[in-house]
Amino acid sequence: MGNSEQANIQSAIAACEEAMRACQACAAADIREGTNDCALINLDCADICAATLNVLARGSSHHGDYCALCAHICRACAAKCAQHAAKHQHCAECQAACERCAAECDKHARERHI
Repeated sequence: MGNSEQANIQSAIAACEEAMRACQACAAADIREGTNDCALINLDCADICAATLNVLARGSSHHGDYCALCAHICRACAAKCAQHAAKHQHCAECQAACERCAAECDKHARERHI
């Protein structure tokens, strides 16, 4: 693996970790506030981000498959959080982190295992 490829992988891992943490924080805030506006998609997104960063970190040949799904779920989460971003800072932060993660995962989504 070349230096630029390794840097791309590290960037995707960092984006997955950031999105995972933002989704967990957003879900927790929604639950505490009693709104549950984004909680379910946040938890789904946190789970796929965690799984994706794990397969990226270990160099799994299936990382592109995970990245494709992660990008898809991150976009869905970002769209849901966008509906509440003006009212809730945690939604704005989650939206931004999920958009970054989707963009990073898109770079690897075509590296699908056949």
